[in-house]
Amino acid sequence: MINDHSDDMSSSETRANILALYPEDSREAAALLKQAVPLMVRHNIPPNPVHYALWYTYSKGQDPELIRHLDRVVRDFDGCPPEAATRLFRQYIIRDELEDARAEQHQVINLVDGMERDVSRSVQGSLTFQNRLGQCLEMLDEPASDRLPGILSELQQSTRLMQSQQEHFLAQLHSAQDEIKTLRDKLQRAQLAATLDGLTELLNRTAFTRLLEQALGKASRGVALVILDIDHFKQFNDQYGHPLGDRVLQHVAQVLRGALPATAFAARYGGEEFCVVLPDCADLGSACAFAEHLRLKVQSLRIKARGTDTVLDTVTASFGVALAQTGDNLETLLTRADDGLYQAKRNGRNQVHALRESAVSQP
Repeated sequence: MINDHSDDMSSSETRANILALYPEDSREAAALLKQAVPLMVRHNIPPNPVHYALWYTYSKGQDPELIRHLDRVVRDFDGCPPEAATRLFRQYIIRDELEDARAEQHQVINLVDGMERDVSRSVQGSLTFQNRLGQCLEMLDEPASDRLPGILSELQQSTRLMQSQQEHFLAQLHSAQDEIKTLRDKLQRAQLAATLDGLTELLNRTAFTRLLEQALGKASRGVALVILDIDHFKQFNDQYGHPLGDRVLQHVAQVLRGALPATAFAARYGGEEFCVVLPDCADLGSACAFAEHLRLKVQSLRIKARGTDTVLDTVTASFGVALAQTGDNLETLLTRADDGLYQAKRNGRNQVHALRESAVSQP
């Protein structure tokens, strides 16, 4: 159990479906990669994410159809052509996501088709009403007053029919609006899930990289990067188990969210490493002061025995800080911040370190 000075963060209710395909812990994943990579090398398979996913899943041995198809492709082509890899990736790795997308697409098509039918029905009803109204008015011009009750009755029936059709159309329109809102919410959740780390609900590495590049593109100065790495994280997993290690990651993420300035953003960069970008940072000293504030917040986390107040351990992190300079790009800024992080670890951990800035030459 982990206590801090803020409310406990509830476990994430949603996970990207693709993560369910890979429940292995780090040891199991490493063992599978040791099987997958030699297979890729043997068959001259290019090292890209699509191929890694295919041969990692192949090495798990739990999908006979994928194994059979990959074996046949390699045998027929003496390798794995890009079009075959893409097809197998869609068919076996992200098939559920594609099915969901197709289902939602058909739902939208059916919704639009239904609205078109209802609109057409309403328009036709309006034309029928106008025709009937015209006929009744013509009959009223005739001198036979004894036909007046019948004329009025027909007009009343046509009016009621028109009202019924309009009410039906209005009900269908409201239903369509509800369905559109549901579809829009599902799309927003899917878009959000694509940018978030499933465990910590911070930005994932892909989204972080894109946003940092955008920030650097707007202004090469005034952008600071803070990298932090939880100290001795492997010991938490080994001593207390991976579920508690996950909780440590979640609570560190909660600390970051609670401390972020309005324009800043945080991400889980990988494993137990996190990044914070400060787009409107005036100088390196301000960035270091912010990192020190985070360090103290993380240091306040306590690991307690379940159901008791007995403190078993504390959580600390090491920090590296860099301020963007003229000529900086994503790689150079990350490298300087990472160098600061490793210097903090070499100096004894649980501290903030920033390398002195020097001019960055344009490539």
